[in-house]
Amino acid sequence: MVIVLRKKWILAGLLCLLLLAAVPGIFHHVTDASVAASASANTNWGLSFQEEGKTPVGNASAASLKQYDAYYAGDPSQKTIYLTFDAGYENGYTPAILDTLKKHNVKAAFFVVGNYIETSPDLVKRMVAEGHIVGNHTYHHPDMSKISAMEDFKKEITSLEALYKETTGQEMEKFYRPPQGKYSESNLKQAQELGYKTVFWSLAYVDWYVDQQPSKEEAFSKLLPRIHPGAVVLLHSTSKTNAEILDELLCKWEAEGYTFGTLHDLCV
Repeated sequence: MVIVLRKKWILAGLLCLLLLAAVPGIFHHVTDASVAASASANTNWGLSFQEEGKTPVGNASAASLKQYDAYYAGDPSQKTIYLTFDAGYENGYTPAILDTLKKHNVKAAFFVVGNYIETSPDLVKRMVAEGHIVGNHTYHHPDMSKISAMEDFKKEITSLEALYKETTGQEMEKFYRPPQGKYSESNLKQAQELGYKTVFWSLAYVDWYVDQQPSKEEAFSKLLPRIHPGAVVLLHSTSKTNAEILDELLCKWEAEGYTFGTLHDLCV
């Protein structure tokens, strides 16, 4: 009887050892699956303004973005602003915006799509001639976070590069902004593999509804209190309000001691 019980205890012990040996493998598999799911998760770029005059908190940290050559704000100790415009189409306001930038000797970045280059080649050439960066906003402005295959991602990027070179005779500078701020970790890796710096933003406001343009007061109420050292400002060149307030806006920021840098200064 004693012998039988001992045999049962030995068998039970062996079974426990086998289970313990298998558990790490099970947990390793679950962890890998979780990481893979996280890496492919789609994300909308978002900000939380927690303190006036300070860099807002993004839904990804500056450190985590930088490993993929991605940025959303500059040095918080330097009163430098990086001015950027998204240009999906021409709405008649870009010439005035360019005039104001020239007046203040500010070099901005314009993220353009295929339609913009096709319909407004002279404005794109003017941007280049006046020292602005023309960045890649993709050819068709799709939700890039839904594009997982490198071949498809690359086509959206390189098609715009080819059109830009055909139009200007120059190579497009390798700065990329995801349409609508929608991205995935794999997108950041894909852009990096193509030699691009991904540029998000740390200050923007609702300026893109052409039939519901904010008033001057509404625009200033968003743009003035939230400016901060190292701000990457996103404005839309289709906005009538932006064209009308830009001169005064730049004057106000300059009066606060801000200067203007370029994406070359930011993405280092």
